[in-house]
Amino acid sequence: MCGIVGYIGPKKVVPLILDGLKRLEYRGYDSAGIAVVTQNGKLEIRRASGKLRNLEETIRLSPLDGIYGIGHTRWATHGRPTEENAHPHRDCHGNVVVVHNGIIENYLELKKQLSEEGHRFITETDTEVIAHLVEKYSNGIPLEEAVRRAVQQLRGVYALAILSTHDPNKIVAARMGPPAVIGLGQDEYFVASDIPAVLYHTRDVFFLADGDLAVITPQGVRLLDFEGRAIQRPVQHITWDPILAEKGGFKHFMQKEIFEQPRAVRDTLLGRISLESGRIFLDEMNITEEEFRNFRDIKIVACGTSWHAALAGKFMIERLAGVPVEVDYGSEFRYRDPIVGPQTLTILISQSGETADTLAAQREAKQKGSKTLAICNVVGSMMTREASGTIYTHAGPEIGVASTKAFTAQLTALVLVALYLARVRGVGTEEQARTLLHELTRLPQKLESILQRDEEIEDLARQLFRHTDFLYLGRGIHYPIALEGALKLKEISYIHAEGYPAGEMKHGPNALIDENLPVVVLATRDEADPASLLRYEKTVSNIKEVKSRDGIVISVVTEGDRLAREASDHVIEIPPAPELLLPILEVVPLQLLAYHIAVRRGCDVDQPRNLAKSVTVE
Repeated sequence: MCGIVGYIGPKKVVPLILDGLKRLEYRGYDSAGIAVVTQNGKLEIRRASGKLRNLEETIRLSPLDGIYGIGHTRWATHGRPTEENAHPHRDCHGNVVVVHNGIIENYLELKKQLSEEGHRFITETDTEVIAHLVEKYSNGIPLEEAVRRAVQQLRGVYALAILSTHDPNKIVAARMGPPAVIGLGQDEYFVASDIPAVLYHTRDVFFLADGDLAVITPQGVRLLDFEGRAIQRPVQHITWDPILAEKGGFKHFMQKEIFEQPRAVRDTLLGRISLESGRIFLDEMNITEEEFRNFRDIKIVACGTSWHAALAGKFMIERLAGVPVEVDYGSEFRYRDPIVGPQTLTILISQSGETADTLAAQREAKQKGSKTLAICNVVGSMMTREASGTIYTHAGPEIGVASTKAFTAQLTALVLVALYLARVRGVGTEEQARTLLHELTRLPQKLESILQRDEEIEDLARQLFRHTDFLYLGRGIHYPIALEGALKLKEISYIHAEGYPAGEMKHGPNALIDENLPVVVLATRDEADPASLLRYEKTVSNIKEVKSRDGIVISVVTEGDRLAREASDHVIEIPPAPELLLPILEVVPLQLLAYHIAVRRGCDVDQPRNLAKSVTVE
């Protein structure tokens, strides 16, 4: 999750790019840099580690000016967050400069090939490979042709902005995955990762699609596809104020954040996994592998939606790593004199890293000698500063009070923790780890396919929004998702909703069922997992129990399902996935259902009554 800004036009380039980077700084805190071409054709670069203010100070001490340029603010993926690894990156001759958002999966293979051809590399990043590839193909041809040939060698996801002294007065942008927007001003043109970076200069923009390549010059913008064919994209006139601009065209922040979940999951994985070895790389970690091996038990502490992620994490860790896990509410933890010590790992989960109850629990655990590991979305928050180790979720800013993308990013991070613990403790095989990691990398695409069912779920909401009570059911690792679905509905629509273990229906909740009660059932299955199939069969029996009492059944099922479909009034399909990853997919239709019901009821979706985004007092 990095921020890109590029500009060609009559204005002062450096202040404009720095201003754009400030508006995108939420996309990266680790380092920043800028490259400009001067009036006499010289390429100049300034870079700094840390936040953007460090780059501003570098430029103050060593000023630069130019007629066009590109800038970048970075989340570290490949390579540590140092000045050397900061973008922009250049080839060994210093002619081609690249800024990049994303990850190049085959960069080691390309780096080896280029090294054998005589290219010299000076950084640890995957981005430097792109600069060398473009330089390799730049012999006497336009920059856009060199970039087109280069991207055909890349595997991965990327948004790029590239300039070269071989072909002056030109910026070439390319997209495959991460967002890229082109701004069209009066004799000035922009490329950026998001609209806020350009909105104060132009309201006319268009978005690059995957496989698009934009050629930006003082005369205008041309579009090509990766095969070199001319294409067009519709220009949109943005009428939003700055707050609306940040919504990216969505009606509400919550809706935007639901649709950002494929990227949130992808960015949480970036730089942390090896598909070849099945290994997990956890940065920001002052906990040794030996300590991870020796922990006898784990406490996970969180509040609200994060507590539901914690409960799902218990199933992941116990199944994959074989370590007993206890889940606590942050608001209860320190008041029960918890039994923790040096052989306990305490995991704290918080979107903001400033949740008062969870911070108090962290301090209680530390006082008793426990190592603490934070799973958090905000760099530099109190929780991360006080933790022995941190896993940042890289979900980006979450403005809607009802958490969505932070939750799926937390689940993704917990899978990584479980796999890491399994490896260091010698549980499971490398092949099992590689298989699960491959499935993890496929989740963003599967999430996209679920989001394409938005209109179908909106139509379902039209049929349900007048009901005053809902029940959500799930078994095993799907029970926390039932809890989360109920929470989403109640907090933004003000409808009473309960999440319940499906197996407990006979112990009370069956008394609630009548023809007016919608019951949302998580009835997915993993065909390769016998335990999952048994759970599924039992859940179908629960569906039939509800139907026999005239309840309205809405089932979330795996594509191709027959038994649950036949027993339900409504079904929402999701793609197949391993049992432990299904929750990341299941929760999205529940978020969309809650969102559309709340909108239909006229509720304030982004700021529900009596609630705040970050609970910083007890």
